[in-house]
Amino acid sequence: MTRHRFLARAAFAALAFAAASAGAQGFPAKPITFVVPFAAGTATDQIARALGNAVTAETKQSVVIDNKPGASGFIASQQAAKAAPDGYTVLITTNTTHAANEHLYKKLPYDPVKDFAPLTGLGKGGQVMVVTPDFPAKTVAEFIALAKKEPGKYSFGSGSSSSRMAGELLQQMADIKLLHVPYKSNTLAVTDLLGGQIHMMITDTATGLPQVKAGKLRALGMSGASRSPLAPEVPTIAEAGVKGYEMGYWFAAYAPAGTPPEVVGRLNELLSRAARSESARTAFYAPTGTEVFTTTPDELAKFQAGEAQKWGRIVKAAGIQPE
Repeated sequence: MTRHRFLARAAFAALAFAAASAGAQGFPAKPITFVVPFAAGTATDQIARALGNAVTAETKQSVVIDNKPGASGFIASQQAAKAAPDGYTVLITTNTTHAANEHLYKKLPYDPVKDFAPLTGLGKGGQVMVVTPDFPAKTVAEFIALAKKEPGKYSFGSGSSSSRMAGELLQQMADIKLLHVPYKSNTLAVTDLLGGQIHMMITDTATGLPQVKAGKLRALGMSGASRSPLAPEVPTIAEAGVKGYEMGYWFAAYAPAGTPPEVVGRLNELLSRAARSESARTAFYAPTGTEVFTTTPDELAKFQAGEAQKWGRIVKAAGIQPE
């Protein structure tokens, strides 16, 4: 290559980089759609709306929340994966679609790694084990005693992989047998729990604790390693008799694979700032006891890989056969 051609190519690359950077700085120039794999009112929906409001406040562009519940997040994940890779479609999701599903199903209609560009982590949280106030067990130990006395009699519902795995892990570690009842979302499972169709569930605090505070449900234990600041009187499940028990969940944002790196970088900045904003803290993080968890795209990719391995071990240990 002659010196003249080399300099020409270098100049062209510099101009292209400058144009891309300028385009990213002008992003977004129109509304962004946040695709959510779960129903309105769920924790994922709540965090998406809180972040959307913060992004709108900064960019003056509206954020549309598109709830696509059902099929363990398949519908939303497929939609986001097939969207134009221009940054205007973002999947706000959890470990259900991007760590657990690959171990729970023989075939996924999307690839949680190849079909997406990681943007940033958004939050981490724990879950709460709940029953109705008239349920005969008032503690985790009493619930386990009832379940051991009549194996298979008592049921637990779940509307997400985190919720299901929490129940499966409880069965495994407490040596009990429960009937699993799946739902499209945790809010639907809570509705049936309130109505007496199921006996127990371990759900995200954003969905479960408001019902506990209202006196409609009784909290038996928290799934995390420590008590929740929102309900310090409720012991962890480990404290309550299942030593070593711990199960949480996380939120993260992804764009379709092929989204330009400069747009990925811009979305990372916008979402990270949104997660740390006072408005999001007030609207979602503080009321639900969720920990702010922001990352670089590369950090999210590595975190997701580690989480997928962990969830795989839990599914295998629970003896769950992929559907």
